[in-house]
Amino acid sequence: MATVEIYTTRFCPFCIRAKNLLKAKGVSFEEIPIDTDPDLRREMNLRSGGGVTVPQIFIDGELIGGCDDLVALEQRGKLDKVLDI
Repeated sequence: MATVEIYTTRFCPFCIRAKNLLKAKGVSFEEIPIDTDPDLRREMNLRSGGGVTVPQIFIDGELIGGCDDLVALEQRGKLDKVLDI
């Protein structure tokens, strides 16, 4: 199974939606909350090539994008392959 990292903030509805989709698929993930940590926010920004919104989702170290990108992969039937499940 792929390694999934997701940068989040506490009350972000898109973060919650992305996490719920991953949980529904039985996929474990590392949640990286950036609410109160400017260093983690900078890390997210650098890793994502300038992304400032959350969530920023990485699968096996590669940027997938945000919640809409994750959902689009699911709707096209490609998410399981990316997640290696």
